[in-house]
Order: sequence, then C-alpha cells, then structure tokens
Amino acid sequence: MTLPKQFLTDENGEKIAVVVSIKEYEEMLEELEDAEALREYHEAKASGEVGVPFDEAMGRIERQRNRK
Repeated sequence: MTLPKQFLTDENGEKIAVVVSIKEYEEMLEELEDAEALREYHEAKASGEVGVPFDEAMGRIERQRNRK
C-alpha cells in the first residue's frame, strides 16, 4: 500500500479527508475485514465455548428454516 498523495482541506487549510485510489481503498477494506476476522477468532477462543462443526451448524440452520 502506498502513502496517500492527496488531501482535501477546509477553508483553514486543515486536512479533512484523504483521496486514495479504488485499488488502495479495496486493499484497506480487505485488511480491515481480515483484522476483524482475527479479532473474532481470538474472542471465540478466549470464550472457552465449544465450537460446532460447519456441517452440523448448517444442518441446524436448514432445519430451522424448514420449520417456518
């Protein structure tokens, strides 16, 4: 990722926004999503709760949907 090259300023010359390319923006979003997933993983591990296998979780979801 490159450093921002353009800023928007207010009437006092204070920087109020950054202009980045779409590619850089998408890269930042992806990095944020990865960081959020990692944070959620650590929270889940620290909770001590026992996980549910994916196939079992999907089965439960499908059964709940079919009841409606």
